Amino acid sequence: MNAAQSSLTREADCPPHDPECKHLAGLRAVALLEMLKGLLGLTAGFALFSLLHRDIGDVAENVIEFLHLNPAHRFVQNFLQAADRVSDKKIVALACVGFAYAAIRFVEAYGLWHARAWAEWFAIISGSAYIPWEIIEVVKHHSGIRWAVLIINIFVVLYMIYVRWDTLHERSIREELTADTLQATGYRDTVKGNNT
Repeated sequence: MNAAQSSLTREADCPPHDPECKHLAGLRAVALLEMLKGLLGLTAGFALFSLLHRDIGDVAENVIEFLHLNPAHRFVQNFLQAADRVSDKKIVALACVGFAYAAIRFVEAYGLWHARAWAEWFAIISGSAYIPWEIIEVVKHHSGIRWAVLIINIFVVLYMIYVRWDTLHERSIREELTADTLQATGYRDTVKGNNT
């Protein structure tokens, strides 16, 4: 049986009313989002490595020409000056950061896909860590993309908190029921033993 078949079998064996599987679809949606972030990190890393041993100033000028930007604009001048200061060491360091980010996102996506509690906690912590910076970015620079990123991140964090709360709540209910059942069964066994 290959991986695709085992995944389908697991979903087929996972009815919606089963508390162990109740959040599987939502967790997998978040896992796909994390996988997308990981792919973006990989792409950025490889794109940065493609710039090694090239004149970044020339690359920046080509980008400005391609986008038909005004070279006299202050933003464009700052961009060109920053591009001239980029060294191969900085490119390698940034590419490594992109690869590390991708690895973290892929590990998180794996854990969420398989409904692991550690991945749910990690998603809450890492998602919450970005929210203050996203709010600052929205306040400084209003744009639809920044608003969308902030709203999606808040939604994901709130959903992951709900999943953890619901899972822990379900577990405590099951433990109470199990304890009550054992207590009732133990009591009946004691009563039967006294009657004989």
